Amino acid sequence: MSAPRERRGGVLEATILTVVGVAILLGLGLWQLDRKVWKQTLIAQLTERIAQPPADLPARANWERLTPDKDEFRRVAFPAEFIAGEEALVYSAGSALRSDVKGPGYWVFAPARLPGGSIVVINRGFVPLDRKDPATRPGGAPSGIVDVVGAMRWPETRGLFTPAEDAAGNVWYLRDHKAMADAKKWQSAAPFYIDQESPVPEGGLPLPGKLEVNLRDNHLQYAITWFGLALAFAGVYVVWLAGRFRRRG
Repeated sequence: MSAPRERRGGVLEATILTVVGVAILLGLGLWQLDRKVWKQTLIAQLTERIAQPPADLPARANWERLTPDKDEFRRVAFPAEFIAGEEALVYSAGSALRSDVKGPGYWVFAPARLPGGSIVVINRGFVPLDRKDPATRPGGAPSGIVDVVGAMRWPETRGLFTPAEDAAGNVWYLRDHKAMADAKKWQSAAPFYIDQESPVPEGGLPLPGKLEVNLRDNHLQYAITWFGLALAFAGVYVVWLAGRFRRRG
């Protein structure tokens, strides 16, 4: 009597394992379909915002009411004066939103003073690794008030493997203007920073540029993969179960 019980127990365990495994794989497939809808909505929103003509920078009184969901990537235009001798470098291996940025280098973040006295941090653009030192960028430091055009951005969040900033070497690994402002005493109250489009400095560096929507949407392929694995898992179970019954017969 023990052998049939063992066979039934083996079938029960295999059935439970298969049901759980297939449910997990189907869940992952459905999650990827949800991500696809989210990604397509995001791409549509970003495309619409980046295509809009620049508007006036929101007044400081309204800054705390701005949110990434409704305001990130909005194009704005405003006069500002960069604070001489101040910048922070953010290491980058490339850009998903700037096709003109190739290879590793640095984003040059700098504080700029608005006519009312408020400080806004601006990502002035990209420089190659060998142009890290401002002395290698003649004509790259604007003087006086300039008309800045750019897109509003919000700080990145630190990931598990994001290196710590090298404040002594003035190199950061996260586009977090708030952390830079705190470390360098820039007194910026803006919850956003600006990705500069123009003007281009006389020396050409840092290189600003307009953002492009180039986000990958591979979620349908991922969903098909998970659904295929669920089908394969179930198929293996059916073949195995049929073999068990044939042997018993």
